[in-house]
Amino acid sequence: MFSFIITGIVADGASKAFGGFLDLQFQPARLISDFMSTSSVGASFINAAVVGAIGLLLIVLSKVQLSGSTFAAIFTMMGFALFGKTPVNIIPIIIGVYISGRLVGKSFSEYIIIALFGTALGPLVSLITCELGLSGLSAIAVGTIAGIAAGFLLPAIAVAMLHFHQGYNLYNLGLSCGFFALFAAALIRAGGHTFENLMLWHTEDSLILTFLVPVLSLILILTGLLSGGRKSLKDLLAIQKHSGRLPSDFMDMESMEGALLNAGLIGLAGSLYILLIGGDFNGPTIGGLLTIMGFGAFGTHLRNSWPVVLGVIIATLLFGKSLTAPGAILAAIFCTTLAPLAGAFGILTGLIAGFIHLVLVHQTGTWQGGMNLYNNGFAGGLTAAFIVSVIAWYRSKDSDFK
Repeated sequence: MFSFIITGIVADGASKAFGGFLDLQFQPARLISDFMSTSSVGASFINAAVVGAIGLLLIVLSKVQLSGSTFAAIFTMMGFALFGKTPVNIIPIIIGVYISGRLVGKSFSEYIIIALFGTALGPLVSLITCELGLSGLSAIAVGTIAGIAAGFLLPAIAVAMLHFHQGYNLYNLGLSCGFFALFAAALIRAGGHTFENLMLWHTEDSLILTFLVPVLSLILILTGLLSGGRKSLKDLLAIQKHSGRLPSDFMDMESMEGALLNAGLIGLAGSLYILLIGGDFNGPTIGGLLTIMGFGAFGTHLRNSWPVVLGVIIATLLFGKSLTAPGAILAAIFCTTLAPLAGAFGILTGLIAGFIHLVLVHQTGTWQGGMNLYNNGFAGGLTAAFIVSVIAWYRSKDSDFK
């Protein structure tokens, strides 16, 4: 996080970076709002550092130990703080989850993962505050209340959605937030609001943006090697044998060092893919890379990811789309939410999952008005549920299926 602050200051200078960060707090944040385009590179990194610090502080205060899930949560929060999350729009969500836990007698530590990942609904708060024509304190108040209400309902939805896809969609809160956002979008549309499509996409080349993730990946790899030695390599190989189905905490199942190696390799592989196709390194793509690195400790590895990514690539080319188009490049990164399908059922299932995911993800963003930042998790959950239901039906042919 400190390195992100330094990066932001180096990119823009302290005055511009921190000034832009303050401006970001009250700007639209729906998909796709690349903060490097709406503000600046420096402001985006400052915002990511602050959002990540909030998540880390909550983990420390809740006395929750470092695990694969918390590692993934922090990386995901920081990644999406480059294109959608801000301190102002995530805090109401977290408060809502906290209140929900207290109501049912649960400690915040039991709900903290839902709270951290549930910040995907931050754009709902920003939408009400900035896009519905409200102004002043009334806009802030209504947006805050809406965010608290969303967070309050998330724990109940998240449990149900996990059963829906049976743990084969790593971004379970993406499906949960998408489900909630469907109803929120319908209510807002009923009130007469029309959702305008946002496509704010930073395209300016920058060495800082190009090398940020590769350098961070190498740091994780070196940390894992220096801390674990040869054992970390053995643990890395062992990680490749797991399906990745939720909950697969690689730090607990193998070791922290092996998980760091895995996360670093995933970051390098993702960066290489973007370089090879000539894609842009910007808020959404770097945010995506940080997310899949985080899940390198919680379900994703190279062996269960590549079939799904290949399925997305095949679908993209078959339908005549560009691999560097925003939707296609983000789908290729985030489709790894379906990695457990390939890990559990094989390469062919992974290819099919990636293919279906690419088709579906281009529709789900419109359904939920861009208010759920984990749109690929939403589409991934639907895809996983569809595929798992078919597999379960087929396997039941030798039993009494009714």
